[in-house]
Amino acid sequence: MAATEQTTVASQAVLQLSQQIEGLLVERNLRGMALARQALRPGYLARTAALLFKPGQHVLIGTGFPVAGTFETDGPVGAIAIYRMLQQLGIKPVLVCGEPLYTALQRDFQVEQMQLGSDGHTRASELLTIYQPAAVLCIERPGKAADGRYYNMRHEDISCRVADLDALVQLARDSGVATVGIGDGGNEIGMGNIANIIGALDIRPALTCCDELIVADVSNWGAYGLACFLSLQSGQDLFACCDAKPVLQFLSAHGSVDGVTRQNTLTEDGLTPEVGAALCQHIYQLYQQHRPVPV
Repeated sequence: MAATEQTTVASQAVLQLSQQIEGLLVERNLRGMALARQALRPGYLARTAALLFKPGQHVLIGTGFPVAGTFETDGPVGAIAIYRMLQQLGIKPVLVCGEPLYTALQRDFQVEQMQLGSDGHTRASELLTIYQPAAVLCIERPGKAADGRYYNMRHEDISCRVADLDALVQLARDSGVATVGIGDGGNEIGMGNIANIIGALDIRPALTCCDELIVADVSNWGAYGLACFLSLQSGQDLFACCDAKPVLQFLSAHGSVDGVTRQNTLTEDGLTPEVGAALCQHIYQLYQQHRPVPV
């Protein structure tokens, strides 16, 4: 087989694998993300991994969804998994969030703060100047609705508790920096890419766009899909970074709550960590089957 034919076959295999995992991530269809997936160009997991795989460069990872005076478990768990994967690959991740998540993370991770009530564009410009990132990724981070306000899944206005990370994504896009959004409901940064579809759901949709959008039944689970393709691209098995339970324990000790139940439990969107772990194991098995595939 000619080299060009081999490349074509490999590319088709990667696309098929990406589509298969993209389907698994929304199989439960808890909040309409199976519909959202239909509006996206297939292969977004593989394309996103390629955007992030930039050894030696910085990647900014925004997260933190305010719930009940604190932060929810969905988002930070996935952000930490992605942080650790990138770190293992020689990429320089930086978490970006507001309080109280910032205080919870600052001792154990490199983290930058976005402050409530401050000029988001000024702070975004500072961060982009300091780090010159290859990409900016936001996972389960509230995005601005059409009226410029932030809303949760209950349609409650939470603007007074949300620091402006939309400005970071918007300025990054304007500067030619790759941007990624991961969400599970329609009110997260990046959902502007499919606002016409999200409008059919029971949500106040976010309008902030990104270059690549990943949808999942639980945003944290998007990290498992990225683990597969970052592992394939790098030749390193990164799935050890995806163990959610100890991260949930860490976050719980710092006051996290489940975003659905609003209780301080070791759950994500009302689901036990075993549910996500089973999905991760399924994706890992697919990764093992496709390890010889060049990407």
